[in-house]
Formats: sequence, C-alpha cells, structure tokens
Amino acid sequence: MKKVVLLFSLLFILIGCEKDDLAVPAELEINDFVWKGMNQYYLWQSDVPNLSDDRFANQSALNDFLSGYSNPTLLFNSLRVDASIDRFSVIYSDYNVLEGVLSGNTLNNGLDFGLRYKQGSTTDIFGWVRYVLPNSSAAAQNLQRGLIFYGINGTQLTESNYQSLLSATTYTLNLADYDNGNITPNGQSVTLTRTQLAENPVYSTEVFVQGNKKIGYLMYNGFFSSYENQLNAAFGALKSQNITHLVLDLRYNSGGSVATATRLASLITGQFNGQVFAKQQWNAKLENYYMQNNPSSLFNYFTNTTSSGSILNHLNLNKVYILTSRSTASASELVINGLKPYIDVIQIGETTTGKNVGSVTLYDSPNFSKATANPNHKYAMQPLVLKTVNSVGFGDYQSGLPATIQQSEDFGNLGVIGDASEPLLATAINQIITSGRMIQQPQTTFTHCSDSKALEPLRNEMYVELK
Repeated sequence: MKKVVLLFSLLFILIGCEKDDLAVPAELEINDFVWKGMNQYYLWQSDVPNLSDDRFANQSALNDFLSGYSNPTLLFNSLRVDASIDRFSVIYSDYNVLEGVLSGNTLNNGLDFGLRYKQGSTTDIFGWVRYVLPNSSAAAQNLQRGLIFYGINGTQLTESNYQSLLSATTYTLNLADYDNGNITPNGQSVTLTRTQLAENPVYSTEVFVQGNKKIGYLMYNGFFSSYENQLNAAFGALKSQNITHLVLDLRYNSGGSVATATRLASLITGQFNGQVFAKQQWNAKLENYYMQNNPSSLFNYFTNTTSSGSILNHLNLNKVYILTSRSTASASELVINGLKPYIDVIQIGETTTGKNVGSVTLYDSPNFSKATANPNHKYAMQPLVLKTVNSVGFGDYQSGLPATIQQSEDFGNLGVIGDASEPLLATAINQIITSGRMIQQPQTTFTHCSDSKALEPLRNEMYVELK
C-alpha cells in the first residue's frame, strides 16, 4: 500500500494551527497535542465548532480553552461528533498499549467469544466461545468452541455489567448448557487469567477435494501487518495444492491494517495488479492538500508484494466465498467491498458491522509521527480520519454489508472450525459443488450484543500508518 503521509512537516506548516509564538504551558502540552491533532486530521473536523481553524485567534486563546479540561480524555471526547456517527475514535495514555493492540499483542486469556441476548430478554446476555488461542489460559484449561457461559464470578451477565466483569485480569466463568434455546446453568465454572499474548491471525487452513474441485478454506481473524508473511505463506500452501475455489472465513475478524487488507484482496486475485482497490476520502482540507500535491496517495492499489517485498502467492480467482457475521468489521468489510467491482463475492452468514471509516495513530510531535514524540508523556490518539470507497465509488454501508445467503450460527450445532460439516462452511461447500441452497438454519436465533474484540476498542479499527 502507498503510505498516506506525504511531506508531513510541510503539511503541518501549511495547514497546522500555530497562531503565534506563545509557548504552551507544560501542564497543557498534552491537551494542546489533542486539539491540534484533531484539528488537522479528524474526519468530521468541519462539523465540530471547537475544531474550526478560526476558532481561536492565537495560542493564548487556545490555551485558555484547553485549561478548561482537567484531562486529555475529556477534551478528546468533547471534540468528537455524536457517538452515533463516531463510534470508534479512541485515545490512550500509553501508546505501547495502543501499538500492542494494533499488532495483535495484548493481555489476553485466549478466549474469543460472542455475546448475545437471552431469548425473551432485553438485558440478560450470555457468552459463547468462538475459538481459543493456543498457548493461552483458555487453551491450558482445554476450553473448546461452543462452550456457553452465563455469568462471571457468580453474577449474571447483563447489558450494563458485562464490560466491567469481562475486563478483569482474572475472572471465573459460570458455565451453562444450551437446552433447546434455553441457557441453563450447570453448576460448572472455570477461572481464566490474562497474560501477554501474540495472536497469529491465520487460524485455520484446509483443503477439501470434491470431485474435480479443490476447495481451500482459510479462517483469518485480524489484519495485523506484522503477520503478512504468515498470511502469504498460507496462500502459498493453498496455491501449491492447486485449489480451484476459496472459502475465506472472516466471521470473527474485526479489522486492522488497510495495507494488509489490500494485500489479502491481491492474494485472492492477482490479475488486477496496479488497479484501484479502494479510495480514501479525508476531511476537506487534507483532501485538498493531497489532491494538489500527490493525488495517488489517496488510492490503494492491488499489489504483487508484501510490505517486506516478498512476492505474493496470488490465486488469480474470479470468485470468492466469504463467511461473515455481525462481528465482521472495518478492514474485513473493505476486502468485500473492494473486491466486488472485480470478481464475484458470495457472502454467507450475517450482515456485517458497518464500519467504512478508518483511523491513524497520532503521537505528540511536530508532524504527529512517533520518531520525535514528546518524551514527557506517552499519550497517543487513534481518531477516525478517512472513509473508504471502492473503485466505482461505493462506500455507504454504515448499516453493514448484507449476506448473499443469510445464515446465523446455530448454538445447538456450532461445529468445529475447519471441518467440512461446520454449518456455514458446509453451506459454502454445497454452493460450490452443487450450486444449491441447502442451508442448516438454526431453530432459535439470538440478538447480537457484542463480542470479546469489541471490549478493546482498537480491535475494531481499520487504520493507515504515518511514516
């Protein structure tokens, strides 16, 4: 991917917010960084009166405004548009934590789970294990996909308490049985502890032979740029077996790097190298700057190499089957939307999250990069700064991308990841071998509430990088 940052020192001089030579008091330097970063980059900068370029006559007036906020988080949140529009901008007091989340390296007990409302309730929820990470606390307890839990430390999970209960470093899951749509406590429990854990997003690869058709399957759970070589190797393994079809499982993939999403789309194809995969739309002043100085920086192009220069193992397919859920978000949706103008995309599962906007990491430095970051603190921001559209200009899917074939997960028969009989994978395989519509719909469905990745806001980010 072509990096989006061009001549940032010059850009800061041209459109930055230095009003005069007055110094910024030490106690306001973090707040000053927050305002200036949001003023320059925030996607909705023109919609926030306090971010207007002419809001403050000089640095002294800006200092007076900043002094009204006791901490940077309060200021940051006050400068955002309504949460119904901006659900994902975040600020961190320690950029090491932020960077860890974006790279898949977090404090984690290895339990990836979904949360749904109990049948007939608008408050009580239950959790179900979607997959377990190796070398984790959950793996050591031999927990498996499909495990149901209703409470934490003896307390029923509800819409109002699940975030606090599930964010603890150590907690005890209270387990339940799935009984014809009812979530019935069974008296069992298990205790889990978070440890520092790096997640390889390439979770499962399989090949199924059906007559003259070889069907590749890949579950991919996060667009982490540091794992691009592993992703490329997985495609190399599929390519070496001469697969004719691909089922890409993005059900639990909440997003990540735009550059890596572009490479995943390029791996699936290969015949569109150099053509536009997606276009980025920034706030008005940045859009004007890029259009005047380097218009190509606004585009992401299909490519034939990884970020390290290795050749991609293209499959050159003209059709792909993608499994989705309500947890499929941001960079995953970008792959689906970006591929649609070029090849057939058969989406199986649930409507996706609907996140068509991306962010960038801003540090407290003259050009907002990390290289010369202020050594006095570790605050960094991840505000939404761009919207993505595909090569034909479509990007309005705030309500999610609807599935071609609607199918919800069956809690009475979740199946094993990578097994041909797992219900959603079975539907995809059946579409490939018979073009039929045999769908194993669950008898009972439950309303989506949240999931483990949404508990860490950055896990739902689609982001570009400053250099």
